Amino acid sequence: MKRLSSLLSILAALAAALFAFAIPASAAKIDDQFQVWLIKDLWPEAKAKGISKATFDAAFSGVSPNLKLPDLVLPGEKPKTPKTQHQAEFGSPGNYFAEKTLGAVTAGGRSRAGANAKTLAAIEKRFGVPAGVVLAIWGRESGFGAAKMPYDAFEVLGTKAFLATRKDMFRKELLAGLEMVERGLVSRKAMRSSWAGALGQPQFLPTSFLEHAVDFDGDGRADIWNSTPDTLASIANYLVHYGWVKGRDWGFEVTLPGNVSCALEGPDRGKKIADWTALGITRAGGKPFPQNEARAEGFLMMPAGRNGPAFIVTPNFYVLKEYNESDVYALFIGHGADRIASGDKRFTGAWGKVDGLYRSDVASMQRGLEKLGYDVGGADGLPGFKTRRSIGDWQAKNGQAATCFPDKAIVEAMR
Repeated sequence: MKRLSSLLSILAALAAALFAFAIPASAAKIDDQFQVWLIKDLWPEAKAKGISKATFDAAFSGVSPNLKLPDLVLPGEKPKTPKTQHQAEFGSPGNYFAEKTLGAVTAGGRSRAGANAKTLAAIEKRFGVPAGVVLAIWGRESGFGAAKMPYDAFEVLGTKAFLATRKDMFRKELLAGLEMVERGLVSRKAMRSSWAGALGQPQFLPTSFLEHAVDFDGDGRADIWNSTPDTLASIANYLVHYGWVKGRDWGFEVTLPGNVSCALEGPDRGKKIADWTALGITRAGGKPFPQNEARAEGFLMMPAGRNGPAFIVTPNFYVLKEYNESDVYALFIGHGADRIASGDKRFTGAWGKVDGLYRSDVASMQRGLEKLGYDVGGADGLPGFKTRRSIGDWQAKNGQAATCFPDKAIVEAMR
């Protein structure tokens, strides 16, 4: 018995040793494949785009794939819908507006509004983007420049261009990053990024830097790492590029009567704000809509369906979504901008409790709705406006109160 116990101990130790060596061996194999990909695949295209060998070699010196990054598909594997709830939409969207985070952005924005008043006024005059919007984005993206970028940008972009689910997108960003260094717009050392490859205080991807970065302090270079005027103007220029309408607000919180369907939501179902008013929708707090807004088009937006506040938003809301493809992100920026300009007034409507669902649950539900002929905008596990209004339509058709937000009951019904 003692010999058997000893033998089992030896076998267990051997198995543990083999397991310990398996992961590095696998990583080493992927690294070898990565190095071949750099030389055989990426370098010819980079060279054709005018990247020197010196810049290319410096960019990837000592760089190996970072297998801890999200959304990777390792060789021989298939993409999987993760169960990890990274996105705010998987719980209550209200979680995204934690006062600790929102308050830091709004208080920090107000304190910087005074210190940068002349710059912000000049930016608003040139680009038409209000100071509060620019400050809210600056605060949300990088804590007004205080956030440290923990990753080597070429490690992140290289890994994702080689292994990510969206390889083509990241390949484009990787080549743009090489161009930035080649042109002397930034040093190789300064190419630090977030886990998604975003750079500097505005958190621009390399293509966004090349297209939208602005030299606003007049020193001859666009510096989104160290220059506040360049950072703020670059954010405004980005928004203008995507269609910011000068003189219009981003949106307004509203009270939605029970007889107005939440399934009317979406940027493709716009009405004049006066027409929304005629349906019984009123501005939260009782103020009338500004006259110029009442005559213009607005869109119903309900990020939590009937489980949270409702809004009539303008085209500028969807411009904010170009910065981050998320309704709650755009709402955070718009609401934060209002608070920076006018004080810390919270939403009038309450964020109710919603069922906590995995992304895979939402994707399964979306596939079920698609089979019934609903347009959910794709079964990606993200409950965007097309998914929300499809839920509302299905609920109403099946004699249920329309909530326009995923819950366990509809997930089960779609299985």
